[in-house]
Amino acid sequence: METEEKPKEAEQLGEDGEKSEAETHTDAGNATTQDSSISNGDDADDKQETVDLKIIWNKNKYDLKIPVDSTGAKLKESIHSLTGLPPAMQKVMYKGLLPEDKTLREIKITNGAKIMVVGSTINDVLAVNTPKEVIQQEVKADENKKEPLCRQKQHRKVLDKGKPDDIMPAIKGAKERLPTVPLSGMFNKSGGKVRLTFKLEQDQLWLGTKERTEKVPMGSIKNVVSEPIEGHEDYHMMAFQLGPTEASQYWVYWVPAQFVDAIKDTILGKWQYF
Repeated sequence: METEEKPKEAEQLGEDGEKSEAETHTDAGNATTQDSSISNGDDADDKQETVDLKIIWNKNKYDLKIPVDSTGAKLKESIHSLTGLPPAMQKVMYKGLLPEDKTLREIKITNGAKIMVVGSTINDVLAVNTPKEVIQQEVKADENKKEPLCRQKQHRKVLDKGKPDDIMPAIKGAKERLPTVPLSGMFNKSGGKVRLTFKLEQDQLWLGTKERTEKVPMGSIKNVVSEPIEGHEDYHMMAFQLGPTEASQYWVYWVPAQFVDAIKDTILGKWQYF
């Protein structure tokens, strides 16, 4: 009987050996699978919520995917990588000038949003030669301004008419973003009613009167100056310089004080060429 059982024991040992070998292969396979799933450190970035944006600059469109919690400053860096336009030379627009210290989520930027970028490369700026005579004329004009603008005769004749009947409410000392509707209830230098419409997608400022609407590219506006109106400091008089000298200034009166900084930032950005 013992002789008959030995082959069975040998057979059992063979089966156990095969099982052990198969288990060894299975364990090795599992180890390989686990190794391939080890994080390479990029998982955190992959899991961030992102938004897909359309960047429009210099008549070109760029697609950009960026984390929604990126700040406006970080967005400028990404735009620099896409366009070659340095952040300091960028004026980034989304419902007005985009703040650098807020996140895209805070600004409520969503998928498919169009981001307008205005600005020139350093080479473009260096190619612009401003005549020395023009600069000297402007410096001299500044030196000659001893009295407030609102006391000068050319402005007095408009201000003496009083406030427009449809003037917009003003808040002295406040700073607000541009409203989504045109700014109205103001006078131009002829004493006629004028409204300002900011067409950000076309990068244009529309100066509208009863007779006509002048569509001015924002990039052509050399400067924007303003001054509070004496006795009515919650309103300003403001000039848009449409040409190389102050003779080309387009004056607007009774601009609500809370929108003055937003108007300047929208047209000129945080930087100027000269």
